[in-house]
Amino acid sequence: MSVSTQIQSLLSYLNQTIVGQEHLAQRLVMALLADGHLLVEGAPGLAKTKAINTLAKGIDADFHRIQFTPDLLPADVTGSDIYRPENASFEFQAGPIFHNLVLADEINRAPAKVQSALLEAMAERQVSIGNKIYPLPELFLVMATQNPIEQEGTYPLPEAQLDRFLMHVTVGYPDADAERQILKLVRDEAEGSTQTPGPEIDQATLFAARKEVLGVHMADNVEAYLIQLIQATRQPLSYGEELDSWLDYGASPRATIALDRCSRANAWLDGRDFVTPDDIRAVAHDILRHRLILSFEAEANGITTDRVIDTLLANVASA
Repeated sequence: MSVSTQIQSLLSYLNQTIVGQEHLAQRLVMALLADGHLLVEGAPGLAKTKAINTLAKGIDADFHRIQFTPDLLPADVTGSDIYRPENASFEFQAGPIFHNLVLADEINRAPAKVQSALLEAMAERQVSIGNKIYPLPELFLVMATQNPIEQEGTYPLPEAQLDRFLMHVTVGYPDADAERQILKLVRDEAEGSTQTPGPEIDQATLFAARKEVLGVHMADNVEAYLIQLIQATRQPLSYGEELDSWLDYGASPRATIALDRCSRANAWLDGRDFVTPDDIRAVAHDILRHRLILSFEAEANGITTDRVIDTLLANVASA
């Protein structure tokens, strides 16, 4: 079975288990292929936790969930040195971050020190304890969630940490048909019906898939379009005074890299070995949503980052 076929079977397994959240399922697989982290925002009960748990069951990877709370300490995430009186020495006890797939649930409820510890793990793929550095697994993905409804007692994520996330995915409510399928699925589980087993894809296959994604061809004119989109976030006046009044800061070079990787992954998942401008547009909102800093005027007028991105895509000419 080819690498592509195995990854498609993983995506099908996610869609069968996580009903009505096809976009989230695809973005999870895309994050795996692009070797990045995911920030997911949505109301409670929309299968965010179940999605990454199901992903872990479909691949050869271990999973751990960390519930972020205001009293959480950095050591609760990274681990710490434990004193062993029997031999008068310190021994490192690894924390929950030392897993392949990590769910950082309600990440914005944790204080700055905890977020800083998570930031190092996400960015450097390592943990520093004292004067020692401990590497994280080669296959390492953090999916962080935040609840957009209740903001009391939360700590907004700093821009530097938001920029470390490959994508910011918003999750909405399922439609009526999907809701009916969810009811049937829950009833079947309650009755003890056998669930469809996951494909159990090994890590070597995932790394092979990443190499194939990196090998997807991007023509020079398509790459120029990608770069121009990013440049437009930094020089919005070139595309109108209205757009210029909405943006204070544009996207960083990490956005360029993320847009490149995810557009290649989108093409590869679609069964193509080349990238088109449509691939770039398909992932632009999730790549840029958390990286654009709006002006006070834009926020006062109810302008959202999604509307800004829509305007950018409408005004920047494609290849």
